[in-house]
Amino acid sequence: MAKAVYLHIPFCEHICYYCDFNKVFLKNQPVDDYLDALEREIELSLVQYPTDTIETIFIGGGKPTALNEAQMKRLMDMVERHLLPLASPNLEYSVEANPNFVSTEKLDTMKRGGVNRLSFGVQTFDDGGLERIGRTHRADDVFHTVNEAAKRFDNISIDLMFGLPEQTLEQIERDLDLAFQLPIQHVSSYSLILEPHTVFAIQERKGKLRLPGEDIEVAMYLKVMETLERRGLKQYEISNYSLEGRESRHNQVYWRNEEYYGFGAGAHSYLNGERRANIAPIPHYIKAEGLPVRNTTPLETVEKMEEELFLGLRMRSGVAFETFESKYGVSMASAFGHVLDDLVAKQLIELTDTHVRLTESGLPLANEAFAAFIGEARVDSDAVQ
Repeated sequence: MAKAVYLHIPFCEHICYYCDFNKVFLKNQPVDDYLDALEREIELSLVQYPTDTIETIFIGGGKPTALNEAQMKRLMDMVERHLLPLASPNLEYSVEANPNFVSTEKLDTMKRGGVNRLSFGVQTFDDGGLERIGRTHRADDVFHTVNEAAKRFDNISIDLMFGLPEQTLEQIERDLDLAFQLPIQHVSSYSLILEPHTVFAIQERKGKLRLPGEDIEVAMYLKVMETLERRGLKQYEISNYSLEGRESRHNQVYWRNEEYYGFGAGAHSYLNGERRANIAPIPHYIKAEGLPVRNTTPLETVEKMEEELFLGLRMRSGVAFETFESKYGVSMASAFGHVLDDLVAKQLIELTDTHVRLTESGLPLANEAFAAFIGEARVDSDAVQ
């Protein structure tokens, strides 16, 4: 039974050069029709896939704060009608925000609507770097907006990026110093990934994109990890750091391979053991009759076991042997012992009495460890749950 909800608002004021999420320019878009369709999907899904408790809500995009004040209130009211009656007392309710498109009115609307966590897409404090990646805000916008938000919210996260065009290790250090001048409790730090069909992918094919080398990018990652830990933000996942008790509970649902609702154009769900993807084009999503699902993929137990490991190993705590066996009816050692032995020998993972987890040296090479589990389960299909 799903206890987490993701809502997708696919509208942006500007398309960043690295972004491949399902999104469109806000101007001239049928936003109100989209919100109607979103509410319809929520209503239908809760009937077809009921739940007794919602523990986390995350509104992302796109950028939800691209909505105007009236549309933001509509969105908050929609959540209040359909989701908040099911909310647990300690609900985590997050909204992604753009530093230069969050008015005090929107902050107040979100606060009144029950939002208790904001995540700002900062990426870097270097104005030249922001321009190079197609962001429209500047560092001054970040300081103004985050400080204004902190008057209303006590759980604020920022996203930072490394491996950006022309970025240096010294700029990373400056970004981290400036981050600690903000009233924040959480930092997500991601490396630039060149996704197909993005502006950066096109520039790279034309030889017009100057990126840091692989060694420099690894050094940047290690610098981020060391600095944030030293300054009091504990690394609890490969790319995420927080004060004690301020971890993103919503993202932990994904990493623990638990079920969740995904509402909106192009959103993904994990319900009743099936991965579901929604229709992505906004006009088609709006016109859909019934649930706007594009495809459904039932997962075999072996696939779930693989996902349990390559998702769970993202967390610094790793995957518990007891949890794995209780979910799948076989021990991790019997299913993946040969993989575990190989990764231990490579010093990518370590085994404790209770968990398997990445080593310090395995963190920068995590993708190698994750890939090792794919297609490698050795189990009798009659033995698994």
